[in-house]
Amino acid sequence: MAIKKVGVVGCGLMGRGIAEVSAKSGYDVVVSEINKELLDKGMAAINQSLSKAVEKGKISDADKAAALGKIKGTTDMQDFKDCDLVVEAAVENLDLKKKIFTDLDKICKPDAILSTNTSCLSVMNVAAVTKRPEIVLGCHFFNPVPIMKLLELVKTITTSKATIDAATEWGKSLGKTVIVAPDRPGFIVNRAYMPYMVEAIEMLENGVASKEDIDTGVQLGLNYPMGPFTLADLAGLDTILFVLDAMYAETKSPKFVAPVLLRKMVTAGHLGRKSGKGFYDYNK
Repeated sequence: MAIKKVGVVGCGLMGRGIAEVSAKSGYDVVVSEINKELLDKGMAAINQSLSKAVEKGKISDADKAAALGKIKGTTDMQDFKDCDLVVEAAVENLDLKKKIFTDLDKICKPDAILSTNTSCLSVMNVAAVTKRPEIVLGCHFFNPVPIMKLLELVKTITTSKATIDAATEWGKSLGKTVIVAPDRPGFIVNRAYMPYMVEAIEMLENGVASKEDIDTGVQLGLNYPMGPFTLADLAGLDTILFVLDAMYAETKSPKFVAPVLLRKMVTAGHLGRKSGKGFYDYNK
């Protein structure tokens, strides 16, 4: 399973990051969006990200030009027909993902690996709508993709060893450290991260300590690069709530019950950095 051409469904925050790192690593890339406006926005963001890398001396102008030359934007799913690996990076909606995988299964060549960048949904549920479940897996990248070093591969009960091996080799070629997780709610990282986040929010909610002191305590006491509230604002409070609800729905474990404060903040539109206000105010 030699991977030479990579397809990415979705040119949003995660999709464009996956497209960028793949192109920088020498792969031909096709990245899609549902309309030209969103595609142009995503391609502009890739260009901006590469420009920042040039400014910081991480890559040269020639490297930037080479990477951009490797990326083709499209609004036509048929352009995935000759890809060796396709990563779906659409919004976390299981019905939408099933529709995308049904279409990809018909469009892509029979030996093409299909993967989903979901952070919490069952990979088996999307693999089951295809005629190739043995070459379907999860490829869970972390935000921001060009900076974060981890790639969490998710193996279902049908995913073949050859598929995991091929995806592992691809992931390492992108400069990522690869870990393999079972197709269980939250996989590895979110299974550990979500109860930690619940506890931090409940500590704040119950008046145990201020958000600043909890952040400082975790950052300096546990040597984490940032505290839970700073990280939550970066990840997006709506994203955290979605993951918690999805994990609770599948496990019924009380450790994944979303705190009342988190749900009210999302209802109020306080989503973190992307909305200008979360646990901290970014409008000042």
